[in-house]
Amino acid sequence: MKKVMVVFLLVVMLFPSSVLGLSLSCRSCVLMDSDSGRVLYQKDPDNPRLIASITKIMTSILAIESGRLEETVTVGEEVLTMYGSNIYIELGEKMKLLDLVYGLMLRSGNDAAIVIATFIGGTEEKFVEMMNQKAKEIGMKNTVFHNSHGLDEVTQNKSTAYDMALLSSYASHNETYMKIVGTKKYTVQTDKKSYVWNNRNKLLTSYPYATGGKTGYTPSAGRTLVTNASHNGLNLTAVTLNDGNEYTSHETMYNYGFENYKNYVILDTKKFKIDDAYYPNQVYIKENFTYPLTEIEKENVKVFVKITKLAQYQDQDEVGIVSVQLVGEEIYREKIYVKVSSKKKNIFARVWSWLFD
Repeated sequence: MKKVMVVFLLVVMLFPSSVLGLSLSCRSCVLMDSDSGRVLYQKDPDNPRLIASITKIMTSILAIESGRLEETVTVGEEVLTMYGSNIYIELGEKMKLLDLVYGLMLRSGNDAAIVIATFIGGTEEKFVEMMNQKAKEIGMKNTVFHNSHGLDEVTQNKSTAYDMALLSSYASHNETYMKIVGTKKYTVQTDKKSYVWNNRNKLLTSYPYATGGKTGYTPSAGRTLVTNASHNGLNLTAVTLNDGNEYTSHETMYNYGFENYKNYVILDTKKFKIDDAYYPNQVYIKENFTYPLTEIEKENVKVFVKITKLAQYQDQDEVGIVSVQLVGEEIYREKIYVKVSSKKKNIFARVWSWLFD
């Protein structure tokens, strides 16, 4: 089978923007677009630090993804080891896993964390293994979990602002997670007592575009905070580690992001086409690609298309690659496919084979 490679340049182009010099009090911080993963602002993003209770984002997403949220959990003796920020569940008390996750995320219950971990993993040790495995799957390369709650006197969880932004971005695509962390007040009735929990994330009431997040604090870690915000089609997440003025830092980063960036559709499945007589009106891509850009950047995107001319091909065969680049660096890659009727495909294949094979 003969192949001919042809490269096209679709001029839609990209220059990097100059990041404003934001004055923030965080030791480490990141502002990330949750959909594309693009970092819009960062300060010491890859230095591992203690993360305190923002650990519970991982605990919650594993609980949600377990598919067991409607199951009833009986609180075991593991709860007796917890201290600090608790929801004060009792030994032998019965509560739905879903309600435990609300207590975990709204009130940062350390007791809820260890009960969830034991229920899902069998033991907290096994659950921690699941946490670290999930971190690898998400791409968190500088993160190590040793417990499900974030307390750091005995065992310590360390991560980076960038890794926690990856985790928050991943979790933000889960509707149940976003419903939980965006809830301002939640009421629970168990077999022993009733609870009323108000969300500790102050950004939900102080910032109009806030949609969720998780707070954290220990004396060793300082104040940690992960939040989410959405405005004008942009879905952002902000992370601050060891920041005494964390809410101001988050608002400052969000204001910078929303004022300077807008989502642009770079690849559109309905409009994608190339000027090529070999596959006339037959090539297509399967996914749209949007990316946050500044006003200056939007005129400077480069999209390269590489087409492979196959001697014989079938419907839905891969026939090329489209590469979106920003200053010579690839930011996205998508496969190109061919669409052709069975009749046309067979005739074309026979003629091509007769002429050139």
